[in-house]
Amino acid sequence: MKLPPLRALQCFEAVARLNSFSKAAQSLHVSQSAVSHQVKLLEQYLGDSLFLRQGRSFSLTVVGQRYFEEVSHSLTNIANASQVIRHGQSGAVRLALYSSLAVKWLIPRLDDFHQQYPDIDLSLNMVTDDLVFDDQSTDCYITVTPPKRGFVSQFLYTEKLYPVCSQKLWQQIRDQPLPEALWQHPLLSVQYLSGSQGQADDWLKWCQSGGITLPDNVKISYFSHVLLATEAARYDLGITLIDNYLMTDQERQHRFVRIPMHHLLTGDSFYFVYKNNAAKQSDIIKLGRWLKQQCFE
Repeated sequence: MKLPPLRALQCFEAVARLNSFSKAAQSLHVSQSAVSHQVKLLEQYLGDSLFLRQGRSFSLTVVGQRYFEEVSHSLTNIANASQVIRHGQSGAVRLALYSSLAVKWLIPRLDDFHQQYPDIDLSLNMVTDDLVFDDQSTDCYITVTPPKRGFVSQFLYTEKLYPVCSQKLWQQIRDQPLPEALWQHPLLSVQYLSGSQGQADDWLKWCQSGGITLPDNVKISYFSHVLLATEAARYDLGITLIDNYLMTDQERQHRFVRIPMHHLLTGDSFYFVYKNNAAKQSDIIKLGRWLKQQCFE
């Protein structure tokens, strides 16, 4: 593919669009003589005149008019395509986040986001494992493992796990001494702590942080995902540890009870992450500001 000198093409397009060599020079931040020189180079390359020059006035030739119509459209497409890659599609943001965070925390709040920013089309990509930073499918992320280079990472919150149970189960243990009352019911365990290797590691660490010994004979049910354990707790199957941010207002009022005991810091913090070259993308900035606001409500 043999292309004309692109700098000369840009100068020609600016002169034809603005109908002025001086205005074209100002818009390109170069001298007027430099613009004239580039236009002459393009005419030499094409072997035809693009402007009719009559003293200080000029007009496009028939060839010049036809050429301008073709190249202006192409240059606009190139500029738009480059803008999308650098800053993302205006009005559309693709956010990737863990499935539990999406289902239990973000989606119940999305109506507020849509009301504040009706012009932003926010699409979600749920993942279960560590995020792969692929800007072909995602513009920004919520993750506990932000990359060290090339990205902006905005802190959202630190994960804390609390023991919770259903309203029905709470009625059975509310008047009994804690933590002994917990051991009378199954503990629902999830392997979602950083570096977690052993079974019931979440409950063991919670007990250790509170100076409590986990009884050997306590019944433990195991789950591969926090959403499964949360649903099991909702259906009165036991007591689980859950991040307070993953409990919706409706669940707090009607389904779950946070047992009044200590919390466990997992060591994970959540960050809103996007590429450095998207730092000026207004839609991503608005999303990040809104996410931060939700973490303090």
